Amino acid sequence: MYRLGHYGSALLVYAPLGFGLVLADLPDLAVLGGALSLGLAPVPDYDQQLPLVSHRGVTHTFLFAGVVGGVFAGLGWAVGASTAAHSALVLAAFGGLVGTTGILSHLLADIITPAGIAPLWPLSGRTHTLDIVRADNTLANYLLLGLGVLAVTAVAATATPLR
Repeated sequence: MYRLGHYGSALLVYAPLGFGLVLADLPDLAVLGGALSLGLAPVPDYDQQLPLVSHRGVTHTFLFAGVVGGVFAGLGWAVGASTAAHSALVLAAFGGLVGTTGILSHLLADIITPAGIAPLWPLSGRTHTLDIVRADNTLANYLLLGLGVLAVTAVAATATPLR
């Protein structure tokens, strides 16, 4: 998919996590997580700007999602250990979930294209595709964006903390 489709996919995948954060009375993290998800949405495609890295290669794998999640968990832990806003454990879990789902949302958007992805690399180089729509399909990209915006809007309109 193209950038708008990836933004929509990121919002769509993030919406349930944002909902849970609001229910847990962590609206500040819910908003931050949405912003981070949007920021992570295009990251796997940065492979196109890296020499010796093939497009839809290592950055389009579960391994990469786990590494990004681990980095974000570590950052969350560091921030939590140095501030009183939230505990280190809460911020580490938050960072890990947002980092991982931010990348996984990109993989979900790309697996529906004919080119597909090899998400199990390095265990397997086999490409997986659902072959539903081409990445350059304008309607599909806008549809994903619209679904993501709709999902986040529904969360914002309906979620209230459990007290």
